[in-house]
Formats: sequence, C-alpha cells, structure tokens
Amino acid sequence: MDIKVLGTGCANCKRTVEMIQQAAQAKGVAVNIDKVEDIRAIMGYGILSTPGVVINGEVVHAGGLPTREKIEQWLHA
Repeated sequence: MDIKVLGTGCANCKRTVEMIQQAAQAKGVAVNIDKVEDIRAIMGYGILSTPGVVINGEVVHAGGLPTREKIEQWLHA
C-alpha cells in the first residue's frame, strides 16, 4: 500500500506518519510511506490544509490529525 503524507514537516504531519506506521504494524499491513514536503507538490493534490494523506493516488484526508479508527479503515481498504 502506497501512502503519502503531505505537509511541510509540522508536528501534526510527523505525528500522522507515526500513527500510520503504528497502525500498519499492529494490523500486519505492509505500507510504503512517503513524506511530501514540497508545497507545489502538496498543492498539486488540491490540499489546502495539512497534514494530508494520499493512499494509492487518492486523497483520503486533509487538515488535522486523523483518528486511529480512520487510519485503521484506510488500512482495510
């Protein structure tokens, strides 16, 4: 599963990466997480507030920390 976390390196962006890694490990799901910090690349996804999360090319979240439950739903998709 290819996951991109979009953000300029703020605390919420870093925490989002950690939360996804922890949930994936707990569920035994293999993930490839890329951190996208380039503002032009982020804007290319139409994200106006970070962190944003893109899974397999689809924007699934933008702005604020996602909940653990939401992350677990992504990992089952």
